[in-house]
Amino acid sequence: MKNRKSRSDLRTHRKKSGLSQRQVGGLLGYQKAAQVSRHESSKRLPLLVSAFGYQVIFRVPVHSLFPGIYEDVRESIEARLRELESNLHGQTARGAKAEEIARTLMWMMERRERNLETTDAG
Repeated sequence: MKNRKSRSDLRTHRKKSGLSQRQVGGLLGYQKAAQVSRHESSKRLPLLVSAFGYQVIFRVPVHSLFPGIYEDVRESIEARLRELESNLHGQTARGAKAEEIARTLMWMMERRERNLETTDAG
């Protein structure tokens, strides 16, 4: 990943809410505000439960709270998917293995079409 961890909008949303780091930490069940500070400054990635907690508190999707992390993950996964697809196209197989490869390639094609529809609608 390209390490865009510094790209976090968590602090912005917390400031807009008027909540302190201590208050947000308390809502998440933390004993100290330091953990929220680490998440805001991207010194630490939040656990999944904490990320969902931030989503619930601020009513903003997790990917909007941590857009830099989301973009890094998205780009890495998309690159790996392209590589997997290329590898699958280069394979020769018969029977059940061929059906499995075909099913995966079909899923990848449908996934790409869904992405294009989402992009076109927005």
